Amino acid sequence: MDLFFQILGYVAATSTTIAFVPRMISIFKTKDTKSITLGMYLIFVFGVVCWLAYGIYKVDWPIIVANAVSVVLSSIILIFKIINVAKGEKTTKRNN
Repeated sequence: MDLFFQILGYVAATSTTIAFVPRMISIFKTKDTKSITLGMYLIFVFGVVCWLAYGIYKVDWPIIVANAVSVVLSSIILIFKIINVAKGEKTTKRNN
């Protein structure tokens, strides 16, 4: 049964990590980060780094691999956002 949960962990980790790829590619191509907030991404990257540290502490490979990749992908998005904010990017307001 342990193997089942190990595989389940890798499937979950792969799914949640792959979810970042389309967004990262879009931001990489367009350099447009208006639809995301700096505060949210700062907190998110911090949280992923904490999960990575937790995975390392527990020696839990699905957590380590998923969060290592997520740190890289989300950091790329964060770097683009910081650059755009430094250039004076304004967040677009949406009419609700």
